[in-house]
Amino acid sequence: MLYPRIIPCLLVHNGGLIKTVQFKNPKYVGDPINAVKIFNEKEVDELMVLDIDASTNGKEPNYALIENLAFECRMPLCYGGGIKTVQQASRIFSLGVEKIAISSLALEDLGIVADIAHEVGRQSVVVVLDVKEDNKGPVYTVYKKNGTINTYIDPIGFCKKLEDIGVGEIVINSIDRDGTMAGYDMSLIHQVRDVVSIPLTALGGASSLDDIGQLIHEYGIIGAAAGSLFVFKGKFRAVLINYPTQSEKEVLMDKYFKNWFLGVES
Repeated sequence: MLYPRIIPCLLVHNGGLIKTVQFKNPKYVGDPINAVKIFNEKEVDELMVLDIDASTNGKEPNYALIENLAFECRMPLCYGGGIKTVQQASRIFSLGVEKIAISSLALEDLGIVADIAHEVGRQSVVVVLDVKEDNKGPVYTVYKKNGTINTYIDPIGFCKKLEDIGVGEIVINSIDRDGTMAGYDMSLIHQVRDVVSIPLTALGGASSLDDIGQLIHEYGIIGAAAGSLFVFKGKFRAVLINYPTQSEKEVLMDKYFKNWFLGVES
């Protein structure tokens, strides 16, 4: 049986890890390799690492960093940042990465994204959409360049298009909720879940395991990604890499996933 995944999401900026609030005010939280080593010990389900400089600055993926991360990583690794060609994607997979995350490219050339999915297998291709609510009403639009440029693309219809061209997974990243620890944007997730059947991961806003539990209770087999929750501790947001223990995960799944599963079966 497939189970929900609990996924730390790490942001790389200038070679270090940072955490933002609504894509602004980056705070340094440590070294990427050290974080991976700690997450290894905590036996995380999957790890997502996003280089937020590469595409914005028009740079190639940081292959040296990718190789080091893949060498240390003992869990499935998804890496994103700067991927523009099939050749770049193939090189990243040759370094030991299980999934690649694409963002800007998906907004610029769906043909290349489809080619990458065909070349490496759709299950290995993830598209991350940075989404923000429009100030004029409950309408969502996709942003690019680290949330600085509004593409005016409707994320709901675009997600369906991504599924149709062969993308294997979609990550919906709420700019409004990023770093706020105010809970996931359930309305946004619900709208996307209604139109796609491929794996979906929610990112942005998780403040506790209960937030993750509510997501699982509502959608069952889904990816629950978070940044602040797994790098900060306490009301003063002290930097501390953390992740639920195996027993905590078992309690979470027993409380939330079992109820969802029983509801589906009935």
